[in-house]
Amino acid sequence: MLFWHVPAPNEAMLISGTKRQAQETQFRIVTGHGSFVLPVKQKARMLSLALREAEIAEDCVTQQGIRLRVRAVCVFKVGDDAVSIANAARRFLSEQDRMEELVGRIFAGHLRSIVGGLTVEQIIRERSRVAQEVMVGSHSEMEKLGIVVDALQIQEIEDATGYIDNLAAPHVSAVASQARIAQARADQEASEREQQAAALKAEYERDTAIKRAGFLAETEQYNARAAQAGPLAQARASHDVIEEQTALAERQAQLAAQRLEAEVRRPADAEAYRLRTLAEAARDQARFAADGSAYAERTLAQAQADANSARALSLRDGNQELIAANRVVENLPALADAAARGMAGARLTVLNGTDGVNSLAAGLVGQGLAILDSLRNTKDPAVDGKRSLRVPEDT
Repeated sequence: MLFWHVPAPNEAMLISGTKRQAQETQFRIVTGHGSFVLPVKQKARMLSLALREAEIAEDCVTQQGIRLRVRAVCVFKVGDDAVSIANAARRFLSEQDRMEELVGRIFAGHLRSIVGGLTVEQIIRERSRVAQEVMVGSHSEMEKLGIVVDALQIQEIEDATGYIDNLAAPHVSAVASQARIAQARADQEASEREQQAAALKAEYERDTAIKRAGFLAETEQYNARAAQAGPLAQARASHDVIEEQTALAERQAQLAAQRLEAEVRRPADAEAYRLRTLAEAARDQARFAADGSAYAERTLAQAQADANSARALSLRDGNQELIAANRVVENLPALADAAARGMAGARLTVLNGTDGVNSLAAGLVGQGLAILDSLRNTKDPAVDGKRSLRVPEDT
């Protein structure tokens, strides 16, 4: 609408020319809503209630006479109440653009006053105290101007004489020394860590090389085994064939040995046994013949002697039987000799050796003795008291 004016949320509309006044002001203050402004009769002006910022850069002299340049910033605005708006409107309505400059000058004056009562060390260490004292000192003036200070902060303190630098020099040196020491320690730690990293890297490279060499050797070993697999299999097959051939040869040798044992050795042993047995039989036969001859000779000699004795007695006594016996006895040597030659010429095989020969000789001798006994038994008892034939009992 043409006559309806509405201020912005951060503005206060001042309507002059109306009879309605508040708090003894010559204008009406409208904030937050609109109002009709009668043309020609009334006039509306806007006062900004927005936040403003004033920068302060003031040369100050401290209690010690040291010149400092203090930079600060002040944040302020026109108060929201009607009194503050009325006070600000009376003073800054036509010079709202210069409000920061005017407020900054006021704060600069209070800042010089406050800094003049403090030392450099207090200003440096207690900046909040300085700002608070400045705000407290300018509060009454700001209230009259309708200004509300939200914050005042000292941003920078410059020292053209170098006092602050000299004041901080020992600390700066100590801090610089500590910084150098810390830097040296950091460099040392960095060097140690670099050395450890290099050692770990070298160790890792060494382990990697060892593992790579191991893998390569293992690969070559497997390749060699794979390359030797064929010849080894062939060699094993040849070995198995040779073993089988060897077993076959051994079996053939065993068969040949068994065949030789059965066909040659055993017949040879049997033949040797036969020859040895025949030799022993011939030897025993010769011995038997010798023994028989000797026994026959002894027997004949004894019989001859007995016959001679009997013959002498018979001739002397005229006994005919004894004469006949003497005839028989005279023929015994011829009989024994014939028997001995018969045994010598006979091709006998005595299987039981010496015992067989002895038994055979004993049989012949026994037959001879039986003949002598029969002759002896034929002697007449009437011839007792005379000497009879004596046959040796021992063989």
